[in-house]
Amino acid sequence: MISFHFPSQHISLKPKFLNREGEREREFFFLSSSSSSSFFNPQPMETSVFPLKNYYMFFFLSLFSLSLEFSKAQTVPALFVFGDSLVDVGNNNYLTVSVAKANFPHNGIDFPTKKPTGRFCNGKNAADLIAEKVGLPSAPPYLSLVQKKNASYVAGVSFASGGAGIFNGTDQVFGQAIPLSKQVENYMKVHEILVQQLGSSEAEKHFSKSIFTIIIGSNDLFDYFGSSDLRKKNTPQQFVDLMANTLKGQLKRFYASGARKFFLAGTGALGCIPAERVKNKSHECNEERNFWSVKYNEALKAMLSGLKSELQGINYSYFDTFSVTQNLIQKPSAYGFKEIEAACCGLGELRAKVPCVPVSTYCSNRNDHVFWDLYHPTEATARIFVDTLFDGPSQYTVPMNVRQLVSA
Repeated sequence: MISFHFPSQHISLKPKFLNREGEREREFFFLSSSSSSSFFNPQPMETSVFPLKNYYMFFFLSLFSLSLEFSKAQTVPALFVFGDSLVDVGNNNYLTVSVAKANFPHNGIDFPTKKPTGRFCNGKNAADLIAEKVGLPSAPPYLSLVQKKNASYVAGVSFASGGAGIFNGTDQVFGQAIPLSKQVENYMKVHEILVQQLGSSEAEKHFSKSIFTIIIGSNDLFDYFGSSDLRKKNTPQQFVDLMANTLKGQLKRFYASGARKFFLAGTGALGCIPAERVKNKSHECNEERNFWSVKYNEALKAMLSGLKSELQGINYSYFDTFSVTQNLIQKPSAYGFKEIEAACCGLGELRAKVPCVPVSTYCSNRNDHVFWDLYHPTEATARIFVDTLFDGPSQYTVPMNVRQLVSA
């Protein structure tokens, strides 16, 4: 808050703080050139039509008006993010034995700071870009806040963790991750803090208008196909149905705590990531992986539709990540891409034999690659996803896009 004091007035301005890096930055407002010339070169008092004081009043009142307009850019009170490495903004940095980390080069090469942050990307990931869309700074990683005495949770928090799954077993693959069940437990701690800070009534309004973003499921499918034990216990169809039903239980926990608006993304074309293509001599997609990605997405959509009928006042937006990914792969030039098979950062065939680590090589133009490393999309790809999920048609967003969800 900025305050200006005059002999008989006190004008308070609340400037909009948000730059495209998701960091807070004061925006400056200027009058048009015609107005500013008279303001910054005022006529002597005796020849001015208005006293000089009125110029100042006009200027600052104009600032105030513009500030109010820009404040409308924040469309929701908070963004709470749950999921895996597609939306992890640094929680895994704080997990001592986890091998699922991205806090080293060349990750972050295109991030505003040009430094690795724990995001599995060359720049911003989907969580950052969704925050931009709703006018909020990027939700900070929960584990970065828990040791702070005066940590602020009011604008949202990210609980996402690289390697996380709907089931708890995925963390065993990566040594350590925060599965969804634990992410929800961490959220409940934040929920309690905010209720104490805001009061029950205000907290209820706060949570009901906030967006709960959940992007998870890929690691569960990878885990299933990589585990003979899991395949013995369940058929693929049983497993994807169990994934959707388990996720449903977590959504009900959110709902019981006051959440009403949910954004969920289906899994992408998992068979077309560089890590899968490199297993085939022809570099073709693994169609079995893609088939079960679609089947899980179908189970997820059916579950959400049923939940809408079951829980009063709940609204959601489902994003068809799979179809949009297929569009990029089938018509890359239409989206500005040239490379759809190889990763940008890595080593070996398709740069997918070795992950993106400091000794890896990386492409010079990240904007023409769909994939950053052997698993994750580039920022350019993530931006297409987020543009579509936010304003896209019903072909990709069901039953509404995120902009409509915000207004619901």
